[in-house]
Amino acid sequence: MSPVDFVADLLNPDLAFLGKALLVALMSSVVCGVIGTHVVLRGMAFIGEAVAHAVFPGLAVAFLLQGSLVLGGAVAGVVTAVLVAVFSQNRRLKEDSVIGIFFVAAFALGIVIISRAPGYAGSLQDFLFGSITGIPDRDVVTVAVAGALLVAGVLLLHKELVTVSLDREMARASGLPVFVLDLVLYVMVTIAIVVSVQTIGNILVLALLITPAATARMLTDRLGVMMALAPCFGALAALVGVYLSWSLDLPTGGTIVLVATAVFLLAWFFAPRHGLARALQHRAGRRAEVLA
Repeated sequence: MSPVDFVADLLNPDLAFLGKALLVALMSSVVCGVIGTHVVLRGMAFIGEAVAHAVFPGLAVAFLLQGSLVLGGAVAGVVTAVLVAVFSQNRRLKEDSVIGIFFVAAFALGIVIISRAPGYAGSLQDFLFGSITGIPDRDVVTVAVAGALLVAGVLLLHKELVTVSLDREMARASGLPVFVLDLVLYVMVTIAIVVSVQTIGNILVLALLITPAATARMLTDRLGVMMALAPCFGALAALVGVYLSWSLDLPTGGTIVLVATAVFLLAWFFAPRHGLARALQHRAGRRAEVLA
């Protein structure tokens, strides 16, 4: 299918779900790109994966009650994040152990809940891997509003979040509420994951949060530039992924992730300052100097 045919399908009223899927994918990728910058900066990939598990029971409950998946997932993720924050205050257990206990338990609870729904297998597959045809109009609006609030929140707290990410002790000495800022970031990560689940699925959503931001990190040392590039890479992966999945009849979520990964590999190899090609060229130059 040519890009022209794809645009024609997007404008076809009988294929309205395709336009909604692309719109949600683009909005989700932009939001995840912005939030993912802080996740990559702080080395929070494990927490991002854990949050993706934590939202699952909320999604399952919302599905059974025919409510908003975004709202249900957000509530479940926030509750679990608060439990982790509270139990982590007991220094007998490290934070990663508490995260492993609660977030995996939340995912297990979600599986038990969704098993009570009619058509259990199909419903579970949609949750885990996304569904391009299952996005209602109300969720498009919810994703747009939630995404706008998240981006506004990140911009508003940008200085504080960066300070905590770079030097927690200095942040405490400066009087910043480090615990509160950690909790706010957890909530932001939770909501970013929830708004992305319907298009890309619960299992693959972490890639949308991490890969575009990691790609941007390969290309720049400036945080502001990184925060601008990451949403662009995410949007590119969403656009090309939806196009390829529709043209070749491939799973949407998996295709978006593979496109994002391909862009990362290109950046990893060709990055002007930190890429493999640059490193090999520099090594070859040093060897030539030694031989000379």
